[in-house]
Amino acid sequence: MLNLFKKKISSKNTEPAKLPQHIAFICDGNRRWAEARGLPPLMGHKAGISNFENLVDWFIARGVSTITFFIFSTENWNRSKEEIDFLMDLFYTELKKNMQHAIEKNLRYRVIGSRDRLPKKLATLCDELEQKSAENTSGTVVFALNYGGQDEIVNAVNDAIAAGKPVDKETFETFLDTGELLPIDLMVRTSNEYRISNFLLWKLAYAELLFLPQHWPDLVKNEKLWQYTLDKFAKRNRRFGGGKKANYAGDKK
Repeated sequence: MLNLFKKKISSKNTEPAKLPQHIAFICDGNRRWAEARGLPPLMGHKAGISNFENLVDWFIARGVSTITFFIFSTENWNRSKEEIDFLMDLFYTELKKNMQHAIEKNLRYRVIGSRDRLPKKLATLCDELEQKSAENTSGTVVFALNYGGQDEIVNAVNDAIAAGKPVDKETFETFLDTGELLPIDLMVRTSNEYRISNFLLWKLAYAELLFLPQHWPDLVKNEKLWQYTLDKFAKRNRRFGGGKKANYAGDKK
């Protein structure tokens, strides 16, 4: 009887409706974090990846199945060559580490976005990471790298046209680069920015949005903030266009 009682308590605390299955982060504020500390702006990018694996492991352990990180947009090519070169080298170094993380934790890694403009060795590494982790089952980690939501939809439209058959929402989604990913339940953006910035437009259709004042390097290593995001989500009332029926007649019930 005691074991049954414990199981009921455990089930209640992990109620699926109150836990985001797919959480997405717009990792903003790296440069501002560094500048506020008198550091070179590029050092903020290094701080933004510190403790990354622990963040992933923490959310996966609590039942989140997919975590997506927006790390470089199609518009970020407008930054200085120095910063872009630094970021491409940093991404390469980190993806090499992620390969080991995928193996150790049985995680599947995806890299979404166009690889046409990426350095060849980085694009090759993205392919290798996806291939080697494709059968892993403990959770999915997604990097949006050289990604733009509008580009993804336009490319999917053209692929659907080329296929020559009418599509509905379900079949159109199969043409998207993110087609097999779960819809986003919770999107978190740091650094007091209140935009979605062309990020996963299709998957964000019914996402809950959470905007935090902390810069990304502060969130990536703060377990209290991680718990805060889950607590805030649990308090949201997700109706998906439905909800309680209104008493339009004004009758007392």
